[in-house]
Amino acid sequence: MNANFNNLNNKNFYLLGGASALILVIGYLLTFPIYAWVGDAPPSNVEEQLAYFAEHGAGWLAILGLMVFTDLLYIPIFMALYQVLQHINQTFMVLACAMIGLFIVLDLSLTWTSYSALIMSGSLYASAISEVEKAALVAGAGYPSTMLDSPLLGTYAILIPSMGFLFTGLVMQKGVFNKTAAGLALAVGITAIVFMGSYFWEPLAIFRIINALFATAWYIVVGWQLYRLSR
Repeated sequence: MNANFNNLNNKNFYLLGGASALILVIGYLLTFPIYAWVGDAPPSNVEEQLAYFAEHGAGWLAILGLMVFTDLLYIPIFMALYQVLQHINQTFMVLACAMIGLFIVLDLSLTWTSYSALIMSGSLYASAISEVEKAALVAGAGYPSTMLDSPLLGTYAILIPSMGFLFTGLVMQKGVFNKTAAGLALAVGITAIVFMGSYFWEPLAIFRIINALFATAWYIVVGWQLYRLSR
């Protein structure tokens, strides 16, 4: 009876992880038209950024909500993957989950908190009457603006989670997942490493897009295979 309970519990994990992976892909896809609508934020001028976020605050609030939600979906996905793959290489799976956990904490506390501060400051900037009020808001928005311009953003937003994919891909080569899932996970890790070279040679920045495409494809494949395991 205990074995049957454990088997049912594992299947629930797989179902939750698979559903979370597929929902995450939908969440990513929903941001594409919103990004196209709001356009790119001004790169460095804080006053221009506040005016931009004042105009496009509704779109960025939608993006913010979707991205925070999708960040949280990493938790059931990698819990399910750990459950499936821990017997093959527990050390690598612990490292993979640690990388994903670190990414979630950094992304929520730094990236999306900074965007939230700029969105709120932009709204206040639009309604400010005096130049003194506007100057105070510009000064206060300097920190979150600088945070988003920092080269460290690429490290914790792309490299750290991609290392989680890489460790998972290495373990997947010997598990129940097919070669496509393992190959995509390895590709995510490798393209992230190559992307870091863009800080020295700008054309390598294209690997950020390639990395995102591989990651999206991986979620689809893994989501479907976790769903099949739950059956």
